This record gives sequence, structure tokens and C-alpha cells, in this order.
Amino acid sequence: MDYKEAVRFTFVGAYDPYYPRNAVIRKGLRRIGVEVSELRVSGRLKFWARYPLLLARGMLRREGREAGTAPNGIFVPEFCQKDVPIARFLGLLTARRVVFDPLAARFETKIGDWRRKPADSLTAWWNKKIDAAAFRLADVILADTAAHKDYYCRTYGLNPEKVAVLPVGYDDEVFGRTDGGHFKVSPIFSDSFRVFFFGSFLPLHGAEVIVEAARMVASRDDRVRFVMLGDGQTLPAARAAAASAGLRNIEFLGRKAYRELPSIIAGADLCLGIFGRTEKARRVVPHKIFQSMAMGKAVITARTPAVEEFFAGGENIILCDEPLAESAAEAILSLKRDPARRARIARAGRDLVRRAFSPESIARRLFLILTC
Repeated sequence: MDYKEAVRFTFVGAYDPYYPRNAVIRKGLRRIGVEVSELRVSGRLKFWARYPLLLARGMLRREGREAGTAPNGIFVPEFCQKDVPIARFLGLLTARRVVFDPLAARFETKIGDWRRKPADSLTAWWNKKIDAAAFRLADVILADTAAHKDYYCRTYGLNPEKVAVLPVGYDDEVFGRTDGGHFKVSPIFSDSFRVFFFGSFLPLHGAEVIVEAARMVASRDDRVRFVMLGDGQTLPAARAAAASAGLRNIEFLGRKAYRELPSIIAGADLCLGIFGRTEKARRVVPHKIFQSMAMGKAVITARTPAVEEFFAGGENIILCDEPLAESAAEAILSLKRDPARRARIARAGRDLVRRAFSPESIARRLFLILTC
């Protein structure tokens, strides 16, 4: 199939070019031969300052192209709701469709998950209006899971035909190409059985569940060590809970450079997904799950509708039910006792993710979404 002749993209907005979601999509598109250009401005600029810059650059770039070569798709990456209006304007000027990949709604994140303001507050109303405007102006909306698609459609009254599912996948240049790769194991791990969590300590991650699981494991096996990497909203509470319980089998490392993650994952025996009880936690499959699996690590995470869209519990992932802490602790100890089963699940997860969720696979799915 000639992808290059079928569709071309301009990525537009104040997006982070290193954020895994759009990095995976851009790399995948380029690998399958799709022309990708970028029209990006700093996220430090307010949206009203970004618009003139994006418009001017967009028009200059358009004038500089030969007839018939202008990209026929405008792609607005994750979290750039406020950039959809200018993308829509550029799309109208150049007869191009606007594809918006929110990854999460502002209302869903700031109000539902982070709980920064009450649901009936002016801030909540305003964030929901921003989401609704972005969804209305886009021609195609991407959702990372079917559960997220259902949420968008129910909450914002969207036509299901306008929303398509595109999993987040993983960046194989960072977390190992499909032809293999060697990573030097990080020295942070001792000779203990090593359980690793990394993330931004959002409420959906359920850090408090992991700390409680560590407490339960410590009472039964003192050779299991938990390492939690990252920083964020729930870290202080997690630290306090671990200190209050006097846990010596858990360590909080704070932030590390993104490029260091593969070597740390390589040294782990098990990786943890998410255990939050928020509604958003039931709708997402975060990057960390795909990344850990791609590196051949067995993953333990809460059972959610979103996770079960892509993975099968007991075959390529371990899923925990309520009570989550007790279930997670039992799963960790069970896999420690049975290295053959742990290796089998890790291998199945790795093979599935590398086959179905690589940048090329994600790009081909996107191509089919836009051309079928």
C-alpha cells in the first residue's frame, strides 16, 4: 500500500515533541512513508499569543509549497484542546481535515481525576466548554481506548462515527526495537526480588495501593523490594504512608531522565501498572504498561475495561481485583515463587506488544481510520 500518496500530515500546536504519544505516531507515520511536517510553538505561550504565530507560519509554509503537495491532514496532538480552533481555521483555508488526539479531556483530568475544583464550579464549567469546543471543531477525534471513546460520546454528545480508537503503543527506539537490543541494568537494584513502578503519581496510578501491597508483602517475604520512581500529586501521601508503616522494603527515587527508564526496567523482575479507583483509571491504558511489556517484563495492574480491551489476564498480563492491595501482594508473591510462569507471561506480553503496538502498527491503524 502506498501510504505516501494517500495522506500527508502537519502536526499543529503547542505540544511536547518528546511526549510518548505523539512521538510514537510521528515516528510510525514516517516509517511507513507518510510525509510529516510540524508547525509547533512553545507551550509557555498563552493560546492568544500562539494563534498569530501558528497562523503566520502556516500561511508561509503553504505559500512555499508547490501546488498539490500541501498536507491534506492537520493533526493536533494530546492536551492541545486550545489549539484546535486555529487548526480548524488553517484547515478551512487549505481544505484539510483536522484530527484531534486529546488523550484525555481537561474536565476529566482536572476535575474528575485531580479533583482540583468541585464539579459544579466555574473552573469545571470552563474546562468542559474548552473540551466541547475542541471536539466540535475537529473532523476526527482519537481515543486511546474504547472505554475512553464511550466517555467522550456520552459526556459531550459526540457521534460515535466521529471518534476512533488508537492505542498509545510504545516507542521502540527508547524501549527496544523488535529486533532486540541490550540495555545495561541500572545499579539502583540490589539482589532482592525487584518490583518497579514509575509514573507521575497521579490519582489514577493508585500509589497508596502499591504502598499497602508493599506492607503486606513485607510481612511474608523480606526479600521483595519495591522501587517507585517519579514525582507528582500523590507522592507526599505515599511517602507518609510508607514512613508511618515503617516500611523498609520500599524506596522512592524521585524523578529520573526519560532515557534512564529502559535500564531501570531492565533490572526489574516485575513492573506495576495502575491501581487507582478513579473513573479515569478505568478508561486508560498508560504508556508504562506497553513500555514495560515491550522490554519483556511481566506486568501487574488493576483489572479495568480498558486494559481488557488489549490484554488477557493470566496470559500476557496479571490483573488484580478488589481488594486491590491484597490482590497485588498475592500476585507479586505468586510470580516470585514461579519464575517459569513469570517468564511465560512476560514473553507473551512482549510478543503481543511488539507485534501490535509498535510505532508502525499504530501508524497503520491511523491510516486505516482516516482512509476507510
